[in-house]
Amino acid sequence: MREFIINESENGLTLEKYVFKLLKTAPMSFVYKLLRKKDIKVNGHHEDKKFRLSTNDVVAIYISEQQFEEFIKEKELTPNTRIKDWIIYEDDNVLFVNKPRGLLVQKSNPHDESLDQYVIEYLMATNQYDPNKEKGFVPGPAHRLDRNTSGLVVFGKNHSALTLLFELFKNHDLINKHYLALVVGQVEKEKDTIDAPLFKDEETNTVKVSKNGKTAKTVYKLIKKYEEYSLLDVTLLTGRTHQIRVHMAYINHPIVGDSKYGDFEANKVFKYKYGFSSQFLHAYKMGFGDLPAPLTNLSRKEFVAEPREDIANILTKLDNIKED
Repeated sequence: MREFIINESENGLTLEKYVFKLLKTAPMSFVYKLLRKKDIKVNGHHEDKKFRLSTNDVVAIYISEQQFEEFIKEKELTPNTRIKDWIIYEDDNVLFVNKPRGLLVQKSNPHDESLDQYVIEYLMATNQYDPNKEKGFVPGPAHRLDRNTSGLVVFGKNHSALTLLFELFKNHDLINKHYLALVVGQVEKEKDTIDAPLFKDEETNTVKVSKNGKTAKTVYKLIKKYEEYSLLDVTLLTGRTHQIRVHMAYINHPIVGDSKYGDFEANKVFKYKYGFSSQFLHAYKMGFGDLPAPLTNLSRKEFVAEPREDIANILTKLDNIKED
């Protein structure tokens, strides 16, 4: 067992984010197992993974010394600017990146490549972050996208910015996120709200609509109808795991290419026609209300990440078919 005292720079972090930051190379499944089995305590008590830590809290982690030494080893980072062309917006506090499909936002095992690693390397290359000098804080993402969802991901460069971003994504009142989603079938309603509670099974990492779940609301607007598909603008009013994918399947219009909740026969046909086998979901737009410091630069602004080439080419093909 090891104990750690939360310092000022870590104040406000959720328990799960703190543990991921501490055990840098631990698989995501291992960390969630520790939390689930209550092998992590705060001030002698078991707390939920979303529990927010305060300065001087004592976090105890019940793992062996061998495991601890293994999981704190950092992968060597090499300063580089490989994400330079992915950047949508940057200032002293935040970085907006257009994540490609197939890349994790945060690694699930030590050997993964991940967007947060690339961002750290970019900040090192541009002299905005030195891991040897800044031990208390690591720039990180304020939210996550699934591996096979492309689009906007926001990173906080300092503790105050990241803490405020966490609150924005949690409360949803001063931020709106829009996704482009291609779904199976022709959606009849021009606009609708899906209000169906979602329950997550932590063991299987699957989500389903259940009266015992948490409140979940999704708004969609029809952009275009195709012969076999519909293109939607989807907005989240809550931020549940796999929310869009489960809600669209719930109304019998699953996301094209979704291998977990989708129409598997329709996915096969789409892959044959277009060579695309991932979920057709892109986080393309994000807007903000009036924000306090240090994020005042984002107030009343909207940021757009254009669909990447793989998605854009398919939409062009679908448009041409429609016009024939």
